[in-house]
Amino acid sequence: MHDWIIPNWPSPSNVKAIFTTRNSGVSKNRNGTYAELNLGDHVQDDFLSVQQNRALIRQYLPNDPSWLKQVHGAKPVWVDKKVVEPEGDAALSRCSGKVCAILVADCLPIFLCDTAGTVVGVAHAGWRGLANGIIENSISEMACKSSEIIAWLGPAIGPKHFEVGEEVQEIFLKQDSQSSFAFTPSQSNKKWFADLFILARQRLTNVGVTKIYGGYECTFSNPTRFYSYRRDGQTGRMAALIWLT
Repeated sequence: MHDWIIPNWPSPSNVKAIFTTRNSGVSKNRNGTYAELNLGDHVQDDFLSVQQNRALIRQYLPNDPSWLKQVHGAKPVWVDKKVVEPEGDAALSRCSGKVCAILVADCLPIFLCDTAGTVVGVAHAGWRGLANGIIENSISEMACKSSEIIAWLGPAIGPKHFEVGEEVQEIFLKQDSQSSFAFTPSQSNKKWFADLFILARQRLTNVGVTKIYGGYECTFSNPTRFYSYRRDGQTGRMAALIWLT
């Protein structure tokens, strides 16, 4: 049995999506660093274990996922043409059977599709990606009416645990004064707790997307189900996967 999350959103029937957890895999480590379903091949886990884990999820997918080289940037990539490890932080597709994928361990995965079921995507949205426009760029690339786009916010580090510096808050406030609602003071000097879910919702709303779901699962506070870089440092990665049938 796998322990995956299926987005609870009103997507068309030909849109399929899953978010993996850390459970139901083969990775091992004495202190639990990678146990069990680590899908990241860049985090110093045993290479063969990662390949076995990817093979496990491949059984449930129409094709091999198009894994990106993620750089915490704002570039969406169309994966309809085969490119070896394209660099970007959002994957988009209009082709049946092409699996868009990103890896996360606290950053916010944002699943996207249109109401007609003609295009899908998934964005890797940490604070840098959000600030640099990964949402806006992805929506623009999808070339749909914003009113026809549906978004689902997957598990990410929650607002009680994501402490950032004053400079991060200032970046968002300069871009949008309404971002102040996403920050609460920390007891640490000149630190703030940031709410990635609010920031993402604001940016989606600002570009006309109103069909927004999810945004309630905290990776940091649930170590039995989720990897968390902020909590553990060295850790595995979970995958957000979406495709058209």
